[in-house]
Amino acid sequence: MNNLALFDLDHTLLPIDSDYEWGQFLVRTNAVDPVEFKRRNDEFFAQYQAGTLDPVEYLEFALSTLARFPRTQLDAMHAQFMHEVIKPSIRACARDLLQKHHDAGDLVAIITATNRFVTAPIAKELGVQHLIAAVPEEDAQGNITGKLLGVPTSGPGKVTHTHAWLETIGKPLGAFERSHFYSDSHNDIPLLSVVTHPVATNPNAVLASHATNLGWPLLHLFND
Repeated sequence: MNNLALFDLDHTLLPIDSDYEWGQFLVRTNAVDPVEFKRRNDEFFAQYQAGTLDPVEYLEFALSTLARFPRTQLDAMHAQFMHEVIKPSIRACARDLLQKHHDAGDLVAIITATNRFVTAPIAKELGVQHLIAAVPEEDAQGNITGKLLGVPTSGPGKVTHTHAWLETIGKPLGAFERSHFYSDSHNDIPLLSVVTHPVATNPNAVLASHATNLGWPLLHLFND
């Protein structure tokens, strides 16, 4: 385990945004008010793409939606979401990239701004044991309260959470011979800048320009 391989999730390992698609799924299944929820969801997604999203405001919106349902119902809804949306979206090229790092004996983790409720089953489906994601508060029965535990796992927060996670396993970032981070978004430039091998993966225009200027490699997993 001499090397570390970190992966963003949405538009990096998946050709979709799982958080946005979860919202669309809730609308399609009439689990939320379709007009108001879609308006807010689209608004937040546009802010994310523009790099102006307030992560705490968005997470509180997303988690407050989850808090409306008992955990057993949420888990059943998510299983349907996995079957209808996520599994059909997973591409062989993404699985192959993950497998390459597993085969090399690297420590592999997904780090995402999307909350753990949405992403934990996705990480499991992708065969990734370690997930760093926004953590929703739960009550004693496992129901989501609507509050966020700790700081968001976005932007500079990804650096904070990566260091904190590595501390729990007793291996700081500098102890790895190589540290990779694959991401599509300029929002992840803080973490891309501290690893030894940043890879702009399916990059948006801002990240592609930044990566090109710094000589970072560009990887295009998805051509559509």
